[in-house]
Amino acid sequence: MAKAKKKVEPIILITNDDGVTAPGIKALVEAVKGLGKVVVVAPDKPQSGMGHAITIGHPLRLSRLNSPEDVEIYSCSGTPVDCVKLAVDVVLHGKPDICISGINHGANHSINVIYSGTMSAALEASIESIPSIGFSLLDYSIEADFTASKIYARKIVEFVLKNKSLDKHLCLNVNIPAVEEKLIKGIKICKQAYAKYEEKFDERKDPHGRRYYWLTGEFQNLDKTKDTDVWALKNNFVSVVPVQFDLTNYLLKTKLEKTLKN
Repeated sequence: MAKAKKKVEPIILITNDDGVTAPGIKALVEAVKGLGKVVVVAPDKPQSGMGHAITIGHPLRLSRLNSPEDVEIYSCSGTPVDCVKLAVDVVLHGKPDICISGINHGANHSINVIYSGTMSAALEASIESIPSIGFSLLDYSIEADFTASKIYARKIVEFVLKNKSLDKHLCLNVNIPAVEEKLIKGIKICKQAYAKYEEKFDERKDPHGRRYYWLTGEFQNLDKTKDTDVWALKNNFVSVVPVQFDLTNYLLKTKLEKTLKN
């Protein structure tokens, strides 16, 4: 009688931008345990707001940390995008079945996706045709409650693992409201809201009398429609926005083809 083939576990790569010791990444590891082989490659310090930055001209250091037997954890001196690149080329020597980033401490809805290291890590994986998801909880506190986030993270990761063929460059931006699980109304597929920050620089002086500046600002939602991530979160839905790295404005491209002549 022929032996049954051993089922190959999917490889789940986890990263973030809050650092390898952040509570959010620990929560994400807990959320997906049992779904596959978990490998963590994350920055050795917070890298929020790094966007899609990569390290050029400086060496990168990668250290394996003590971890449970069923999880491999590596600390990287670089950015979230560096972590994904090193994971694929150095740690895994190939592509994982999925890359998940987070759980970020704080929102990554609307315009935040442009600046987010969490989402840039996911998009880097997407560029390499690795299905990816960025998770964020709307709570900046180090003591944030990730209970509901873990439930929805597991549900969405399971879905993507089963439906990887939906898109060659599948990438989802998932935000979770900071409320108890019983108050969450479910998942809402959304578009990215048109919003921005009304920014200003607060000018101050150091003890030597030299000027320095501190970026401040207020978030302004300019999109009042009911199919955006901002609306969904305000109404206690988990928002899911499909995102892409192709920044081409196809509508404007069509117009320019007709109007901008040689």
